Amino acid sequence: MPKTTTGRAPGPGTRRTMTAAARAAAKRAERGHREAGAATAGDEESPRRAERPRAGRTVLVEAPKDGWDDPPEPSPESFEEDAPQEPNEPGPGGRRRPFTLLLAVLLVAGLVALAALGWQYRDDRLTETARTEALAAARKAAPVVLSYDYRRLDKDFSTARAHLTGDFRDEYGKTTKTVVAPTAEKYHGVVKATVAAPGSGGTPAASVVSASPEKVVVLLFVNQVTESTQVSGARVDQNRVRMTMDRTGDGWKVSAVDAL
Repeated sequence: MPKTTTGRAPGPGTRRTMTAAARAAAKRAERGHREAGAATAGDEESPRRAERPRAGRTVLVEAPKDGWDDPPEPSPESFEEDAPQEPNEPGPGGRRRPFTLLLAVLLVAGLVALAALGWQYRDDRLTETARTEALAAARKAAPVVLSYDYRRLDKDFSTARAHLTGDFRDEYGKTTKTVVAPTAEKYHGVVKATVAAPGSGGTPAASVVSASPEKVVVLLFVNQVTESTQVSGARVDQNRVRMTMDRTGDGWKVSAVDAL
């Protein structure tokens, strides 16, 4: 006969065992759901990680069977279009141009200054020569022009005119003919002029007042001794005479005489 098992009511210990088992089953079910979700997420992200290239790895690409196609050659227009626009800068010639112009200006200025100095030097030399020559000519001309003798008036006046030039020559001729000659003949006038000399007997007293290569003014100290029927004995006059000398084709000539 089969044994009949008599059922017993569950006690407190049996309840605790069932509760622990239920908790364990719930934890296992929850853990299984987590692992399944993690696996699904991993499966979705794995293709992305596979597609993303890893840094530092070399990728080998196999050449096609027909070979690589040659790239098209670039045209000059493409270079002109792609070339960066550089600002226009002066080349070496442009930079040298201002310097060249400056040198040219300095050279011209130097030549002008040199020409001016040369002209000044030449003018100074000519002036110095004129001073020497005109002073000597004035010392020689003064005694002849300021002297006369009633006994040879024509000869004396002709000799004097040889030392004169310009308008003064003509004026001298008129004055001697109309004034000096009649008076000298009437009173037997004789005038002898000499350029004064220092007491020691040196160079006659004459000096240059102003000078240029073509004109020189000379100051002379002249002694004139006059004799006539109107004067008892000889009369001596000491005069200062300013004589202007001009350069002519025949040498230095007297163009003016002024008594001071």
